[in-house]
Amino acid sequence: MNSKKRDFLISISIIFTFTLIIILYINYVLISLFGINQENFIYVIIPLLFLAIIIFLSFTTSILKPLFESDDNLQKNIKETIHELNIPVSTIKMNTQLLEKNISDEKSLKRLQRIKQASNNLLKLYEDMEYNIKKEIDKIEKQECYLDEILANSIVKFDDIKKDIQITSTLPHISVLTDINGFEKVIDNLISNAIKYNSKEEPKVSITFENNTLCIFNKGEKIDTKNLLIIFDRYYQSDSTNDGFGLGLNIVKEFCDKNKITIKIDTIDNGNIFKLNLENILN
Repeated sequence: MNSKKRDFLISISIIFTFTLIIILYINYVLISLFGINQENFIYVIIPLLFLAIIIFLSFTTSILKPLFESDDNLQKNIKETIHELNIPVSTIKMNTQLLEKNISDEKSLKRLQRIKQASNNLLKLYEDMEYNIKKEIDKIEKQECYLDEILANSIVKFDDIKKDIQITSTLPHISVLTDINGFEKVIDNLISNAIKYNSKEEPKVSITFENNTLCIFNKGEKIDTKNLLIIFDRYYQSDSTNDGFGLGLNIVKEFCDKNKITIKIDTIDNGNIFKLNLENILN
């Protein structure tokens, strides 16, 4: 337990004990003066309850104020630091793009490509960190976006790693109202998963939409029935030789549960279909 939690619990315990002692003493005085029976019970107990709440809140506000201020300052500093991180990363990215236009040497271009890839990775980490911190600190506002555009943008991200995997997408121009960053992460993770566990022979990923349900099919070995109950668990990986930490599907499930999106998996002979019922976020 960290010091802040310990201080908070100690403070609350002291305030509660102090409030209880005051109320019990006042109760003792009132009973001594007026006695207690069915007629005056409600006139004694209810005012005491209100008084207890007022005393508790008053002491809580004054004693815990430094702790609340500390949290506010920490949140402010985190937001400012995260914002500032974006500046050097963007500068690196912009300058590598400018250098690419003036350099023809193959070795230098390869070095630039590595720098560019590293800056892209940093930018992605920045975006993920910004989103996760904002999700914990602030309320994420839902925004309108279009399903086909979200999927198209996500598919483009995997151009470099999909190799010879054929990805087909047949989606209508349908509006959804959701946390866009979170929804993009869900789609990215599902497509990444579909690519990672695809068949080596005629690999294929197919994305369709029907009956308010987004379906992502990947050709390959079907998921073992016994693993369907644990596939969304944090750190679970059906194949430990693959890259990653087993967090992707857990992130997907967490977002879907929070946004009332039903997710299910259909296993068929030549692959698996992840189905997301988007009825509750359709705009």
